[in-house]
Amino acid sequence: MIENSKIEYRSKVKEAILATLAIGGVVALAVVAPNAVQLLKYVIKDEHQKHNRLAYLRRVVNSLVGKRMIIKIRNDHGQTLLRITKEGRQELKRYLTQELKIEKPRHWDEKYRLIIFDIKEIRRKTRDELRKWLEHLGFKRLQNSVWVHPYECREVIVLLKSQFKIGKDVLYITADEIENDHWLRADFNLN
Repeated sequence: MIENSKIEYRSKVKEAILATLAIGGVVALAVVAPNAVQLLKYVIKDEHQKHNRLAYLRRVVNSLVGKRMIIKIRNDHGQTLLRITKEGRQELKRYLTQELKIEKPRHWDEKYRLIIFDIKEIRRKTRDELRKWLEHLGFKRLQNSVWVHPYECREVIVLLKSQFKIGKDVLYITADEIENDHWLRADFNLN
């Protein structure tokens, strides 16, 4: 349990550092450090680690440099600057998509959200990955390229379209009814 917590904390810190760099571009370590140290207050619960936040942050930064997710650069004034790399951006996307979920509202608005896609055979891997994500998110398959969910999920679909670079190949449709939907109502527990 403790080991899993440490891994989770480390992931949150890495995610925060990568997100800061993705937004800010090239950022001075001195700028990242105070913000990340503030975050560590909420992320790190272990008392021993709380006293060594800055050292912990440096270890995480060095780990990210070692994994080539960020690079260190020295400017003309001797400041250490950090920049996210392509690998770092991919890792950040992975963190973001792992946390993807569709929120269930208190009351169903009695509309279905359909995802229809036509992804060419040469991009079969992308198509299969999208299907896995739709299944993971709780969608039900109507046909191989037609999936349905009862709750609003436009933002999640936009993120997936961006992640897989399939914007024009995927349609998001809101429908008032689907013929013979009794099995969907049962699967989604809508009755």
